[in-house]
Amino acid sequence: MGNVKQSILAGIFSILTIGILTFLTYKTDFGVFLLASFGSSMVLLYGYPESPFAQPKNVFFGHLITAIVGLIVLHFVPLPLFIIVPLAVGFGVGLMILFNVTHPPAGGNPIIVIIGSVSFDYLLSPVITGSIIIIISAIIINRFVLKKSYPNKK
Repeated sequence: MGNVKQSILAGIFSILTIGILTFLTYKTDFGVFLLASFGSSMVLLYGYPESPFAQPKNVFFGHLITAIVGLIVLHFVPLPLFIIVPLAVGFGVGLMILFNVTHPPAGGNPIIVIIGSVSFDYLLSPVITGSIIIIISAIIINRFVLKKSYPNKK
């Protein structure tokens, strides 16, 4: 029965967190807070918060590094789309692993950035602000509601 409870709670808290980002994006003038890969982040943050991939530094820097890579490749590598997308994903994944900030959902960010042809403003909103909001939500929910030790103490 523990798995059923875990799945229900992960679903509810994902709805809550993505709901906050959606509300801020569509019902306020504060900017864009949604990033498609944040949906995948919910799986780790609420389903498997003990995972090293779900830790705040991994969430924040994983999303940041891969978005930066996507932006650099998009704006400074004058090659066709079918070449720059895999290059950006590969470099992003490699850098997350190199810097020990692997967050698997962030592996999709270069695709989102390149296909969306976004500007460097995208780093602030949604990448940085959205990452901070999902991390704060995960800390509050995991620590104070679910009574889990999050982030992991190492």
